[in-house]
Amino acid sequence: MDFNVKKLASDAGVFFTRAVQYTEEKLGQAEKTELDAHLENLIARADCTKNWTEKIFRQTEVLLQPNPIDQTGARIEEFFYEKLDRKIPSRTTNAELLGQYMQDAAKEFGPGTPYGSTLITVGEFQKRLGGAERDFLHTSAINFLTPLRNFLEGDWKTISKERRLLENRRLDLDVCKARLKKAKSAEAKAALWSEEVDKAEHELRVAQTEFDRQAEVTRLLLEGISSTHVNHLRCLHEFVEAQAAYYVQCHKHMQDLQKELSSANGDTFPNAFAVNASTSGVSTGSSPHSIATLPGPSSPSHPPNPSNALESSTLKIEEVKPPATGTRKAKVLYDYDAADSSELSLLSDELITVYTVPGMDPDWLIGERGNQKGKVPVTYLELLS
Repeated sequence: MDFNVKKLASDAGVFFTRAVQYTEEKLGQAEKTELDAHLENLIARADCTKNWTEKIFRQTEVLLQPNPIDQTGARIEEFFYEKLDRKIPSRTTNAELLGQYMQDAAKEFGPGTPYGSTLITVGEFQKRLGGAERDFLHTSAINFLTPLRNFLEGDWKTISKERRLLENRRLDLDVCKARLKKAKSAEAKAALWSEEVDKAEHELRVAQTEFDRQAEVTRLLLEGISSTHVNHLRCLHEFVEAQAAYYVQCHKHMQDLQKELSSANGDTFPNAFAVNASTSGVSTGSSPHSIATLPGPSSPSHPPNPSNALESSTLKIEEVKPPATGTRKAKVLYDYDAADSSELSLLSDELITVYTVPGMDPDWLIGERGNQKGKVPVTYLELLS
């Protein structure tokens, strides 16, 4: 192996000298040149920017790709493609894979059966959700992750290199100061040392010049952090826009899916439940709630007045007393118009106190708002405490 023994010995000597110098500075036995306050503030701001940019970058990666160690080895694959400077191929999302499984299952169960046809429909919309997710991931990677990565792997490495060089210039300057101080001390004892003093003063001037030049270079780079913040702010806006567009698209797909399934209820679900009821020996007309409806974006329907509840004719609201314990606060999710005097009308987003009384149907609670009191449907509330 070809290597320079002298350079190796010189580097080892510099390393040892630096270690001794750092130790003496920590112990207060050596002089240390302090940076000006402005430069110190710039360094602290740069460190803060680097640390939080790194955390945001890593967590965004986790958000966009929660499981990097999957069957495709996603992160490892991306690493090799980046090193080879090649475009990363489009990858199937989990939703697309789920949609494909559903459609494959429908072929086995029979696409003409209620279950099979529904699997085909849901599978198609899962694929649409997966496609929207892939577009969102691609856009976010380009507009948000890439600029953050470029800062960490590019600008920050340059800043770190110049800061290390500035620190070396500071150490050299302090060595020259110590040497001049020692030479002047010797000169005071013997006039023969005047030549050493001149040499030390020259070295000090050179070291001071190099230190000042490097401090200026480092300062200019650190002041560029403000531009980095502006750039990252723009990228953040683009990331939020992409995220909002993605969720709007997903919401639309799910609404369209609900409409398709709701329109198929007249044919699909009654037949399916009829088969289940006949095989279990239960009459399809025995329960008015045997067919479930899919939830939609609109407010829930009024719950039926229960047969085993306290009827409005026997329940005297004004006589109902709240229990000693068991009252809770609730937020109203939707407007509700009272059907009779025993019920309490509600306005969306207001807060009320609710509780139950013995024998009352679980679909209803007693609600209080100031001096007003009445029955309220549970489905219109979000219990808070």
